[in-house]
Amino acid sequence: MDVSEQFVALMQGGLGVVSVAWYILVVIAMWKVFTKAGYAGILAIIPIVNIIFLVKIAGYSGWLSLLYIVPIIGFIFNIMVCLRVGMKFGKSTAFSVFLIWIFSTIGFFIIGFGQAKYDRNAQ
Repeated sequence: MDVSEQFVALMQGGLGVVSVAWYILVVIAMWKVFTKAGYAGILAIIPIVNIIFLVKIAGYSGWLSLLYIVPIIGFIFNIMVCLRVGMKFGKSTAFSVFLIWIFSTIGFFIIGFGQAKYDRNAQ
């Protein structure tokens, strides 16, 4: 094995560790958001299930999470879900766009560990 192959193997292993660490951070943040919304926090661990329950937290039917499969509609629906999640926790549109849609992990940490309260009836 030459030096370039060793470097590639090292980089792939390092990226795997970083990816797992990032996923753990996302799960911790979403766990707190789910428990504030009245759902079991353990649902944040399961990849597709966490999206379904995030859609339910936004006030939509869980079946609408299938819209994420459709390319352009999924992108637009993701923005709608982020805006509604922010609204349900009493956050502004700017907060929802920047910290739930663009920097979602930071936004979920702020909502989960902050003073935000979930209001199921917020429109």
